[in-house]
Amino acid sequence: MNLWATAIVVLLAALAGLVALNWATFNAMTTLSLGVTEVQAPLGLLLLGAIGLVSLLFMGYILLQQATQMVELRRMSKDLQTQRGLADQAEASRFTEMRGFFEAEMRRLETQADAGRRELAERLAQLQQQWQTKLDESTRTLSAYVGEVDDKLDRLHPPPRG
Repeated sequence: MNLWATAIVVLLAALAGLVALNWATFNAMTTLSLGVTEVQAPLGLLLLGAIGLVSLLFMGYILLQQATQMVELRRMSKDLQTQRGLADQAEASRFTEMRGFFEAEMRRLETQADAGRRELAERLAQLQQQWQTKLDESTRTLSAYVGEVDDKLDRLHPPPRG
């Protein structure tokens, strides 16, 4: 039990004890004025009944407030579940979209890498061809120089006839 419930139980027990100890006084007849007329009634019992009626009204009000709070809590819980479901769907959608983006980006990078490899292979083939051309040209030039040197040596020192 919480503090409020304990306080209410203690107060009701004290009121019940007060009524029990003073029952004769509560039942004593008194002249009461109702404004237009006067009546004979036990004032203690009337006040006790009024306290009981007010207590019942407050209890009914508290029960109504609790029922309203429970209905509101249930409605909010359903709304929260709906929002959570929407958030989960949006998150799943973002993951799907991100996966599609990454796959497209990977395909683009693979295509770009393949194009780069082909370009590199073509460039290497072109460089190899140029290198081969230069090598052939250098070989021919060297052969020509060797031929000239050989001719000059032959002119300077003719080969013996024999």
